[in-house]
Amino acid sequence: MRFEHVQSDVTVIGGGLSGVCAAVAAARLGKTVSLVQNRPVLGGNSSSEVRVWVVGATGHGVNRYARETGILGEMFVENQYANPEGNPYYWDLIVLEKVRSEPNIQLFLNTDVHEVEADGDENSRQIRTVTGWMMGSERKIRFESPVFLDCTGDGLVGFLAGAKYQIGREAKHEFHEAWAPEVSDHITLGSTLLFYTKDAGRPVKFVPPSFTKDITQTAIPIKRVLNSGDSGCHYWWIEWGGAEEIDTLHDNERIRDELWSVIYGIWDYIKNSGKFNADNMTLEWVGSVPGKREFRRFKGDYVLNQNDLERQTQFEDYVTFGGWSIDLHPPEGMYASDYTSKHFHSDGIYQIPYRSLYSVNVNNLLFAGRNISATHIAFGSSRVMGTCASVGQAAGIAAALCVEHGVSPREIYRNHLKQLQQTLLWEDASVIGIKNEDAADLALQATVTASGYLNHLAVEQADEEFELCTDVALLLPVDPKIDKIQILLDAAKDTTVVVEIWDTGRSENYIPHTLQASDSQAVEKGSKQWVEFNLPWAPERLQNAFVIIKENPDVSVYLSHKPMSGVLSFVKEKALNVARGMESLNQDQLVVKWNMKRVVRKPFCFRLVNETKAFEPNKVIDGFMRPFGGPHMWLAEHREHEAWVQLSWDKAISVNEIHVTFNDDVNEDLINLHHHRTEFDVVPELVKDYRLETLENGHWRVLFEVKSNRQRKRVHAPENAVRTQQLRLVVEQTNGTAYAEVVEIRVR
Repeated sequence: MRFEHVQSDVTVIGGGLSGVCAAVAAARLGKTVSLVQNRPVLGGNSSSEVRVWVVGATGHGVNRYARETGILGEMFVENQYANPEGNPYYWDLIVLEKVRSEPNIQLFLNTDVHEVEADGDENSRQIRTVTGWMMGSERKIRFESPVFLDCTGDGLVGFLAGAKYQIGREAKHEFHEAWAPEVSDHITLGSTLLFYTKDAGRPVKFVPPSFTKDITQTAIPIKRVLNSGDSGCHYWWIEWGGAEEIDTLHDNERIRDELWSVIYGIWDYIKNSGKFNADNMTLEWVGSVPGKREFRRFKGDYVLNQNDLERQTQFEDYVTFGGWSIDLHPPEGMYASDYTSKHFHSDGIYQIPYRSLYSVNVNNLLFAGRNISATHIAFGSSRVMGTCASVGQAAGIAAALCVEHGVSPREIYRNHLKQLQQTLLWEDASVIGIKNEDAADLALQATVTASGYLNHLAVEQADEEFELCTDVALLLPVDPKIDKIQILLDAAKDTTVVVEIWDTGRSENYIPHTLQASDSQAVEKGSKQWVEFNLPWAPERLQNAFVIIKENPDVSVYLSHKPMSGVLSFVKEKALNVARGMESLNQDQLVVKWNMKRVVRKPFCFRLVNETKAFEPNKVIDGFMRPFGGPHMWLAEHREHEAWVQLSWDKAISVNEIHVTFNDDVNEDLINLHHHRTEFDVVPELVKDYRLETLENGHWRVLFEVKSNRQRKRVHAPENAVRTQQLRLVVEQTNGTAYAEVVEIRVR
């Protein structure tokens, strides 16, 4: 046996996506990081060991422009290119490479931390060290740092350190949550095992093992959807272990065995009952590590709760967002006679406060993942891995600032909150609605000009008819006003068409909120008519318009297969299938009615009659990194000539770094594993070839030239500081669209 001692600035325990993002975030800020993982691979529940697909704030495809950016966003985009089949082993490599690319990270795989040295009383404790055993190497390693992050999911480190926590459901009187029980209990969400099948191309038999469950003696064949060719994602409901009498943690082995018995029982039923066309099907893979949903949730200075999600509470210490529905399952799991998961969708994304990411009583402990400070009901949404990863990046940046200032996580909230939030923006983290106000960004002092910009917003290429059997809608930016809009339509007979314009209420929401104008026009029988509607609206601030074309069975509108950034299409559901995926949906929610059926990347054909400033050049320094009441990006055509955007200063500045953020269409939901697919490997809106130039003695000199870019954010640092008064970005080619699309340029 070998004894080792490792010192670093930050120790992160847990190598799931939250831990990975926390470690990378701290390392990128120059801090040394020990990342400790008790499994042989990174990724936690998303890894090839468990194979849960990563979902987040897009929330079943309900929320628009909500895909996570930052470190997780980088992995999503790279996975889209390198792993188009969604192979779980290749996803392991994407995550591993993200960690290995950071020289400040020491990675310790197969290292199980089970000892914590901490001191102090129950209200004020301090972790000194944690110790782990590296399995297979007989190495006992003691980790020491001023700051620790518990990203273990189950919260073992915080528990051993004496951090206050909660297990199970809080009583209604504690937070006045509508879904809370009258009396608290220890009911949790259960765990799941997944399985994959494949067609062997020849008959394959299946001899069930002795422990196989006879599922005909359960409600499963009656209440569940079974198909011979379905992949693991269709069987998320194989869940057990959440009931009061079962301990999700200590009964983990029992839970795994029960899940195994049901998986083999399901497969025995599919293969041998004669009710399925499964002769050539075989089991390709069965999980052996239960995907655990819930155990300890730590207490922070704030406990996120159901009311915050429903009301979309605004927090001064907002550091990231969630958007998955409140998604709670019956404690009986797969044996429930009426199995439906209970859902509530907020009207849009909701904020997560920094105070929920550090311990209320352990002074140098932060946490990220499913163990953050939240009630059981709020956890029902914040638990998904996309959100956990974004929380991880925020916690990792906070940990780095703790080291930089020599302070506790709570003192970051009290004295360095603005720095934390502005650093999140520098790192392109998942933050919506916070404006760049960092004095270190010299671009904010510049005057911006460009080769041109898109000032007439229209989608005119008609590729597909769409009958107005229900209301449909367009979302488009209003900057500074809207007067008239033209809609391309067919009329089977003389009729009247009604169009309304609504605001969306909050800038991060994408549902109709308040009616602003309405117009009806008499339309004669005919095809492909551009019909003009008077819809005057001049909002006081930049907003999106939700333009509703009212149902008319005698009318068809047109969809274009050519997407347009800043423009979205919606179809209103007339009747929802409440049994869809065994999910109980709240049909009264507008966000569900307008979003569950998506017209992906196909805008309705329209023309905005008045000019728009939504894409003018100064949007690259307007302070917003993502759509928020408008697209917040510069768009310019580049087909015949290179498009360029230029920053000019009154006097020469020293350029040490140039940060360029391109549009990677955060409305596109890029799932990491097998059941996701899009028609592209690289997001078409991304700029492909570009160069950065500085004006010297009347001539443009190339500082950096990039070919075949497929990343959202690029940071360029010259070897020596460059003195200049003019800097420009020249877009030579995109990955598919006709427009150069740039979200932000920063200089420091």
